[in-house]
Amino acid sequence: MSADFNQPQRQSIVGILVMFVYSLQAYAKALWPILVIWIFKFNEVNKIYLLAGTLAVFLIIGIVSYFKYLNFTFYIDQENEEFIITEGVFNKTKTAIQLYKIQQVNINQSLIQRLVGVYELAVDTAGSNKKEGNIKAISHALALDLKARLLENDKKNVVNTDEHIDSDEFPAEKTADAEIPFMKISFLSLLKIGITSNYVKSFFVLLAFFISLFDHIKQITGRDVLHDENIEDYVGESQIATAFLILFILFFLTVIIINLVRTIFTYFDYKIARQKGSLLLSYGLLNTKSTIIKPEKVQITSITQNFFQKKMNVLHLKIKQATGGEKEDHKQHIEIPGCNNLEKDAILKLLFQKIPEKGAMLKPNFRKLGFAVFLTIGLPLLGFYFIRDLIIEQLPNVDYFATLYIVFVGTIQFFIFKNNRLYINDDFIILQSGAWDVTNKIIIPSKIQAITTSQLFWHKNINIGSLTLHTAGGNISFQLGNFTAIKQYVNLWLYEMETSDSNWM
Repeated sequence: MSADFNQPQRQSIVGILVMFVYSLQAYAKALWPILVIWIFKFNEVNKIYLLAGTLAVFLIIGIVSYFKYLNFTFYIDQENEEFIITEGVFNKTKTAIQLYKIQQVNINQSLIQRLVGVYELAVDTAGSNKKEGNIKAISHALALDLKARLLENDKKNVVNTDEHIDSDEFPAEKTADAEIPFMKISFLSLLKIGITSNYVKSFFVLLAFFISLFDHIKQITGRDVLHDENIEDYVGESQIATAFLILFILFFLTVIIINLVRTIFTYFDYKIARQKGSLLLSYGLLNTKSTIIKPEKVQITSITQNFFQKKMNVLHLKIKQATGGEKEDHKQHIEIPGCNNLEKDAILKLLFQKIPEKGAMLKPNFRKLGFAVFLTIGLPLLGFYFIRDLIIEQLPNVDYFATLYIVFVGTIQFFIFKNNRLYINDDFIILQSGAWDVTNKIIIPSKIQAITTSQLFWHKNINIGSLTLHTAGGNISFQLGNFTAIKQYVNLWLYEMETSDSNWM
């Protein structure tokens, strides 16, 4: 028997615990420096006051969580065709979501939700770049029923009334229309992706963590670890280079381990199923997520692969859907890591009804390389020239580091220029870019929303200019190509945009 969503309903009673844990996590993230200081000065803190303060904080968070649960209701207003959510403790808010704007309804489950046996239902609309409605704690059966009710009111001419998640995690959700997953990303493929991708991102995340840690150590102890004048007490001058190399290797290994763990925890047990022309995805170790990809909503499809991944026959596929907001919403980007070439072709064929092929090629003028070298090498060297005499006494080998920087950055810029290409045929536009990780972004001309072309006055004589294609999933840009060819293709794409009747939202 289906639930009556015409009347306001509350979440499951265990939602109080879920809200309590989420609130506790939010306060812990905001106040973690204070917690670290308390740990370091635990012996100096009055234990009675500490215990009383902790109990008071827990009590306040518990009371707030209870009122959040009590004031949170949701229902469907059939007369106005709206999904209504009311929430708040002191300032109560009422959110009305028009049913025809609902693009997607996802059912997710975090670790705490899994422990207490509830699910989260997230509503995504066409008018915002964030999730409009989140119900944190409802039963699985109620989540499925509500999802079906919300999606059956979709007024678009696309099939989305039976988009149930097909996953072993949600056995009750399988229907006669659901298919057995036709693709599963193996644990070995996740290992390959984990050790061969996201080096730069993980490096800067870890670097920021250490800098923040050293800063808090300085605040607590009053000692600047990064600028310790007695560093030679720990490492001899002759061993500084060796110690630096060892630290770099350890840092690099830490980056790989962190990236590997993140990949496995995020994408563990990745399953892809087909249902009525859509892709149904489910993945996650501690926090399980499930979502759906509709081909008509896909705006940009990116395929990324580096040298090692090519040898291992794995790649990273990212699908950007229509966001509906002014800013690009990264949560709308669906990532499929670790699929091989055959699996990639199967996904692309389902999304586009054919495998995209590269057509006529446009490449940038060599001036793009020259300008990039000027910005990344010329200007830094100019600054280095003025401060070299000030730092050479501290770092006698600074000239070698400068040479190494020139070679490294110059090589990167060369491969960025070499790989930067725009391929065009009647059905697809493919932008290739990247130095080490080479990415091919695929779009369909009929899904372009707007086109921007630009040409600096000193580029007119050499007939080069730039192009930006705007879509509902983001923009792609190609700079300093043959401007005559660009304008010819722009005229063709504008015609396709005017005559197309595709429903990309």
